[in-house]
Amino acid sequence: MNKGELVDVVAAKANVTKKQADEIISAFLSVVIEAVANGKKITLVGFGSFKRRERSEREGRNPKTNDPMTIPATRVPAFSAGKAFKEKVAP
Repeated sequence: MNKGELVDVVAAKANVTKKQADEIISAFLSVVIEAVANGKKITLVGFGSFKRRERSEREGRNPKTNDPMTIPATRVPAFSAGKAFKEKVAP
């Protein structure tokens, strides 16, 4: 499902226009991205949580030359599914 299809489904379920649904979804995504980028955790009970994870520096290998190399530390977004979400997907 892409964003357009999601907008259609949300508009139908919430009984709002497609434009309103698109604005709501876009606002939600913007808030989640901004909060996670600032190091905050967002928890939606039953659905899951979004947070930022820190990856430490580690050793790796150059796939072309097989020489060892250092992979620098970085920050990555992470999502953990909630209990209800997990149970619905894998009963």
